Amino acid sequence: MKIVCAYSGGLDTSVMVHWLAQRYDAEIITYTGDLGQGDDLPAIRKKALATGASEAVVDDVRDRFVREFCWPALAAGALYEGQYPLHTALGRPLLAQRLVEVAQEHGAQAIAHGCTAKGNDQVRFEVTAQCLAPHLKVIAPLREWELTSREMEVEYAAKHGVPVPVTLDKPYSIDQNIWGCAIECGEMEDLWTEPPADAWRMTHDPSEAPKGSTEIVISFRAGIPVAIDGETLPPITLLTHLNELAGSYGVGRIDMVENRLVGLKSR
Repeated sequence: MKIVCAYSGGLDTSVMVHWLAQRYDAEIITYTGDLGQGDDLPAIRKKALATGASEAVVDDVRDRFVREFCWPALAAGALYEGQYPLHTALGRPLLAQRLVEVAQEHGAQAIAHGCTAKGNDQVRFEVTAQCLAPHLKVIAPLREWELTSREMEVEYAAKHGVPVPVTLDKPYSIDQNIWGCAIECGEMEDLWTEPPADAWRMTHDPSEAPKGSTEIVISFRAGIPVAIDGETLPPITLLTHLNELAGSYGVGRIDMVENRLVGLKSR
């Protein structure tokens, strides 16, 4: 059996490669899509192979992500519950489509993802996959395995020699791409706790931001940003520049509790 596994190199997916291979006696092929998360993708590919994958597919889908998903969402003013910019939600259907395509290219019988039973991502991955390739089995290890906490996953990784980037001291769950970054778990599950300083990825502390202000002019064509201060820029360059500029001033921090599809709430 061949399984194509969505792979980020984080705690869940690192453990998944080993667990899937053992549980299903399967050959594991990992897939990693570059959505602008800023990861060292060659290192992730090397890690996937070291963890037990027979092949690690990595591709750059940033331009497609921005043009086909981010720009339409921007034009629509799409904000979940009036606050959340949907960066994770926008990236999942594209990753699911690529998972299916890689599975078909390699003759795999199943795909696997690292979504929990609590959130909305499981629906995004599975509905997309079932629409595109209903014959493929979809496996969600986090819904069925015995590792019921992040602490147990860390212990499993240590026991089986699986390298993971998380310790019990900083058990954050982070999802980042060129459109935004979501941080949850750990200390932040206590709603009265301020997010720790080391959890923020794309924005500097506003109290340490540059003094004064910076004025820029963003030019739009048919609802899509195309230039900054009169200079026409490709989508990735334009977004990267704005992320760095706004982030240096601490602009873009959101602290909210959202309603998930299954009825649970998440900070």
